[in-house]
Amino acid sequence: MSKVKITLPDGSVKEFDKGVSSHEIALSISEGLARNVLSAKVNDEVWDSSRPINTDATVQLLTWNDLDGKSTFWHSSAHLMAEALEALYPGVKLGIGPPIENGFYYDVDFGELEFDGSELEKIEKKMTELAREKNEYKRTDISKADAIKYFTEKGDEYKLELLEGLDDGTITFYNQGNFTDLCRGPHIPHTGSIKAIKLLNVAGAYWRGDVERKQLTRIYGITFPKQKELTEYLHLLEEAKKRDHRKLGKELELFAFSEKVGMGLPLWLPKGTMLRERLEGFMRKAQIKAGYDPVITPHIGSKQLYVTSGHYEKYGADSFQPITTPHEGEEFLLKPMNCPHHCEIYKTKPRSYKDLPIRYAEFGTVYRYEQHGELHGLTRVRGFTQDDAHIFCRPDQVKEEFEKVIDLVLYVFKALGFEDYTAQVSLRDPENKDKYIGDGELWDKAEREIQEAADAKGLITVTELGEAAFYGPKLDFMVKDALGRKWQLGTIQVDYQLPQRFELEYIGSDNQKHRPVMIHRAPFGSLERFIAVLTEHCAGNFPLWLTPDQIAVLPISEKYEEYAKSVFKKLKEQDIRGLIDHRDEKIGRKIRDAEVKKIPFMIIVGEKEESEKKISIRRHGEGDLGAMELDSFVSLFKQEATV
Repeated sequence: MSKVKITLPDGSVKEFDKGVSSHEIALSISEGLARNVLSAKVNDEVWDSSRPINTDATVQLLTWNDLDGKSTFWHSSAHLMAEALEALYPGVKLGIGPPIENGFYYDVDFGELEFDGSELEKIEKKMTELAREKNEYKRTDISKADAIKYFTEKGDEYKLELLEGLDDGTITFYNQGNFTDLCRGPHIPHTGSIKAIKLLNVAGAYWRGDVERKQLTRIYGITFPKQKELTEYLHLLEEAKKRDHRKLGKELELFAFSEKVGMGLPLWLPKGTMLRERLEGFMRKAQIKAGYDPVITPHIGSKQLYVTSGHYEKYGADSFQPITTPHEGEEFLLKPMNCPHHCEIYKTKPRSYKDLPIRYAEFGTVYRYEQHGELHGLTRVRGFTQDDAHIFCRPDQVKEEFEKVIDLVLYVFKALGFEDYTAQVSLRDPENKDKYIGDGELWDKAEREIQEAADAKGLITVTELGEAAFYGPKLDFMVKDALGRKWQLGTIQVDYQLPQRFELEYIGSDNQKHRPVMIHRAPFGSLERFIAVLTEHCAGNFPLWLTPDQIAVLPISEKYEEYAKSVFKKLKEQDIRGLIDHRDEKIGRKIRDAEVKKIPFMIIVGEKEESEKKISIRRHGEGDLGAMELDSFVSLFKQEATV
């Protein structure tokens, strides 16, 4: 029998008989590994571990510890849920059931049955029963005609519609137990690996995302190979509910929404505005030090501005529609991006190579029309402010400027306690280059420059195809919060396209005209989203320098109001922010309320404190720190409040 050479991740090469499966490769290493293999990456494509390998290949064995392994596990769990649904509700029709970042869902048409989610526990029990049967996930190649026949007899119009877009010879079915589905795969070896199951919630979802089509029932779930892992995950979900920025935003009086103002348009309350302004001040100070010049641009722009930039072509149909004026043919758009405006600022006068780099920074508010169902607190809004900046530089300056921006992003993360992050190199989708504008060679150059700068800074990077902006590749910073959730915050982009579209120029040392390169950067990204993520990351316990109310002075009774006022006045003179609780309440109630508001320091004053000219300090979440002189407290406070 002919042999195939298998290259493993450590670089070792092993020979096996042609047709060897990834499971058999794992078995040749150890039985323990073979038991844990869920799927395998064969030449960078994820396969079933049972699928035969007939050519030389690089193979990575995937377990629960790999993202692709988890994805396979959850995809198989979606099929298990679908099998349970067909057993419990004969005649249901199934849409799609993919894995997602945490778990899976399946879109289901229950027909005349009203399904409200009250029977999720019953479905979980059926899934557990089926999982214990240890049924294999079997892949079958099938002709398009036979696939159409199968789903026609079943009466499933959703699968028939999906088949319309598939070519004969590329169609596969997967079967486990009594369930068969149209599926590309891959899947885990058998259902027995699925040990812990929780169906989380139910939502409505239009078929294929089209509001004109039927609304299906989307059932979300998550599964694990061990019950302990499910228990830990559910604990994190409960913690996430407590930390939800929408809940904390209301309790801490940071922001609000009003239907009269409009969906997705946040109103910043005084305390939230203070927090936001301090974040802006922090960034402004860092930007001035790094050589940025502040600019301000309007909230609207001529439609032609965004036609020139390409934003209208790419996003116009899905954005706020043009604003017409009494002047015939005059149209404006709510600003979707700041960069076209900054290009026009660059063009206000001739530029020399000696002038570059030029760095423009703006806290610019932009507007994008998000669908109703996609709006979510501050993380998905229709009007948001970016800590946006654009660097115009010579080609020989790109790498150095890019590295300086990386330094700025990491400085921000460190100051705000984000320690776990990955740098994502976001590139073009090689299969769909029509999504992007500009010259391919310049794209290649920009992609190389980003990777080189990330390598020079020693960043741990992952590469994602298809995640680039339409005008250039990006370095996106994916940050893990205190609950282990991943968020995209800071971003840096190299752009050779907009300088061409706006005909930007500078006179080089050769006295000839040249195009500058444009670097887009936003360490916070959206201020709204950043504040939402920060709020949940620190559970509303913001760093002392950032929190709106740093102290609460709590007089034990009205007798000590004057002393409380004198203490508060002296603290205010030291730029310490806070309030005096004047209410006629017992001190225990005042302390509890200050704890709920997450005020870092409570300063309690009564007879003893007034007679000794001291203050008693209580720390949020920690309790009493004892009595001390006011100057000693100010010194302690200042040390901690430094950024």
